Amino acid sequence: MKEPAFTEEDRRFMRVALDLARKAEGAGEVPVGAVLVRGGRILGEGCNRPVASADPTAHAEMEALRAGAGQLENYRLPGTVLYVTLEPCVMCAGALVLARIERLVFAARDLRFGAVRSKFRLADSELLNHRLQVEEGLLAADAGSLLANFFEKRR
Repeated sequence: MKEPAFTEEDRRFMRVALDLARKAEGAGEVPVGAVLVRGGRILGEGCNRPVASADPTAHAEMEALRAGAGQLENYRLPGTVLYVTLEPCVMCAGALVLARIERLVFAARDLRFGAVRSKFRLADSELLNHRLQVEEGLLAADAGSLLANFFEKRR
C-alpha cells in the first residue's frame, strides 16, 4: 500500500482532532475527535459525547458534521475534508457518504468496529452513489496510545 503524502495542513488539523479527543477523554468519553474543513477553514468540530448527552449518535464525526452543516446551512458538504482520530463506524461512515464528504483522513484503525477499512469499505464502496477519498495513518501512534491508555485505565 502506498503511503499517503500528508501535508502540513493535514497534520495541523489532525492535531486539532487529537486535542478534541483529549477533551472527550477528560469528560470520561472514549477519546475520539473530529474536525471538518473546507478551504483551509474549520467548519465544524466534535468529540465523542454519547454518554454525557445520552445520545448514541453523538460520535465525534456526527458532531463535526452537524456543526459544519449548520455553518453552511446545507446537509450536503461537498469539497470538505474530515479529520478524525479513529476510523469511523458504520453509522459515521454512512453519514460521510450521505453528506458527500470529499476526503476522509483518519489516524488509527478501529479493528472492532471500523467501517472504512477494518471491517467494511463503506466509504468507497461501488454499491453507493458517492465515494470518498480515504487516507489513513496520520498521527496514528498518538491516537492509538490515547485510546490504549484510556481503556487501560478502565480495566
